[in-house]
Amino acid sequence: QVQLVESGGDLVQAGGSLRLSCTASRIRFSANAVAWHRQAPGSQREWVATVTSGGATNYAGSVNPRFHIWRDNERNTVYLQMTNLQPQDTAVYFCNTHWRGQEYWGQGTQVTVSS
Repeated sequence: QVQLVESGGDLVQAGGSLRLSCTASRIRFSANAVAWHRQAPGSQREWVATVTSGGATNYAGSVNPRFHIWRDNERNTVYLQMTNLQPQDTAVYFCNTHWRGQEYWGQGTQVTVSS
């Protein structure tokens, strides 16, 4: 069964940094774009960043240039480095990808930023 597993979420103070990981099993991450999204309490899920199969990246305006996404194909993992975190970055962070016509999501990892 295909699984995406996020990790790295934590409670940090404003101005701090975190690195999130998204590791896939039973699919080749390298063949597809992988995206990070987030959902704050009471809000809709929003797109954060994408890395393509070729390594090109794109970011939501609210996180650029504070966040950086990249992929390690050998580890089948995509990372999201988040710096200068602010309380408005508090959310559950999810990764997703498509594989053979299906869309897959992880279970999410909680990021909480205190002021």
